[in-house]
Amino acid sequence: MIDKKALCEKITELYPDIGQCGIDIDVEYDEEKKAWIVDLKKEKFELKTYLEDGDADKCMLGQQCVGLGIEIAQLRANIERLKEDTVARL
Repeated sequence: MIDKKALCEKITELYPDIGQCGIDIDVEYDEEKKAWIVDLKKEKFELKTYLEDGDADKCMLGQQCVGLGIEIAQLRANIERLKEDTVARL
């Protein structure tokens, strides 16, 4: 079984800009779904995604977590759109 803290640290190692962007990460294992729940938060945005055991193993081996990378990109895009909309209204 993968250690929660080790997985979280590995995700931030693979995506070092997450911390720089101020995105909060939390991981929990869901026994029923046999997958890790990765919770990404920034400002009022929150995205939860599942990281299957095989994908989590790949992450721990230092390989990219493709599905997670897509979710991170989506969160960033949502935040940028909000900032642009806010600036446009001013």
